[in-house]
Amino acid sequence: MRARRVTILISSLVLALSVAGCGDKPNPRHNADAENDATYVFAGPISYQLEISRELNGYSAEDSEYLQGLPSGTAGPTPDEEWYGVFMWAWNQTKQAHYTAAASDFDVVDTEGNMYHPYPIDTADNPFAWSSQLLPPDGTQPEPDTASFFGPTGGQLLLFKINTTAYANRPLTLQIRGAQNQVEATIPLDL
Repeated sequence: MRARRVTILISSLVLALSVAGCGDKPNPRHNADAENDATYVFAGPISYQLEISRELNGYSAEDSEYLQGLPSGTAGPTPDEEWYGVFMWAWNQTKQAHYTAAASDFDVVDTEGNMYHPYPIDTADNPFAWSSQLLPPDGTQPEPDTASFFGPTGGQLLLFKINTTAYANRPLTLQIRGAQNQVEATIPLDL
């Protein structure tokens, strides 16, 4: 009976140790794949992760918060358009401080080559809005203890207005541009 308990205890410890080692650190060296959420890519010295991408409904309580801070006079989507949110997370894995990409360094493109650019969002009015930030070594964006960090998406928002024809032109791809407007990384998006 005692030998059986020892065997069970040892087996439990081996199992616990093997599970504890799983998922310790993300592997940001792989490129995007069809399972886009939680995919890491490098663009310059910063690694980026797509947390989630989805259509936004301005009439829902949660989504209306994401649409705060648009420039005055911004027209809502027409019947053949919709708001589309891309929520990103960034990590500086280097030993030097680096800026993350500006919102204008991102765009979405469909298979027909139609390109969509993010709308500017005032970060003073919208704590979920993406903005370029200086990340210290091992720093992340969004920063811990912020609304976007603890929010349901876990990332900061890039807001696009896309044409509904994009459904016929899938998959959509998020592009991250760097110096000289060169595409440094791409991530496929759900739509």
